[in-house]
Amino acid sequence: MKGLGSSPSDYFDYKGQGHEELFSASKDVWEILPAIAGYLKKHLPKGSKGKILGNPVIGENVFLGEGTIVEPGAYIRGPAWIGRNCEIRHGAYLRENVIAGDHCVLGNSSEFKNCLLLEGAHAPHFNYVGDSVLGRDVNLGAGVILSNYRLDGQVIRVARAGTLVETGLRKFGAIIGDGASVGCNAVLNPGSLVAPKAKILPGTIWVGGGRKAG
Repeated sequence: MKGLGSSPSDYFDYKGQGHEELFSASKDVWEILPAIAGYLKKHLPKGSKGKILGNPVIGENVFLGEGTIVEPGAYIRGPAWIGRNCEIRHGAYLRENVIAGDHCVLGNSSEFKNCLLLEGAHAPHFNYVGDSVLGRDVNLGAGVILSNYRLDGQVIRVARAGTLVETGLRKFGAIIGDGASVGCNAVLNPGSLVAPKAKILPGTIWVGGGRKAG
């Protein structure tokens, strides 16, 4: 397996995404995660332009871009910044500090927390996306879980250049590069680094750090 680097540019083409500050300020890609809350506090737009169907629960500090639809039964706690033409489907649960770019799907019975989805990322069915970054056009199959906490509670480490590096984070799910796909019912263990355009097969228990898959 060919090793990957750990800079944001190794995983994402983030130019034109509107959130470049999060990437450019991070030497290692996982440094984006603890910066999300402060970024939202500083930059979250006021007001909302989305379309609300029925009576979803939407908290304070939530911005919905033009053309975005929020279906009945969704719960957006906030802070959250959702781009244009997104779908927040029935049963989606958006906890604190969620950013989604344009044309994203946050789907049925899926939970999101302290995460960033770039343009066109889909987590449409029964997914958990915690403390993670999904690149452009990433697709998570039904039931995919991005596990973000070690059973022993220790600091999460990742593989880089053949050695294990401590991230300083106890909550860190996955970094999934642009165009990657994860098959149904796969579980990505804490600190997973997935290369752009990688494919992880259905049912896989992925313990990947800094390697290509599929």
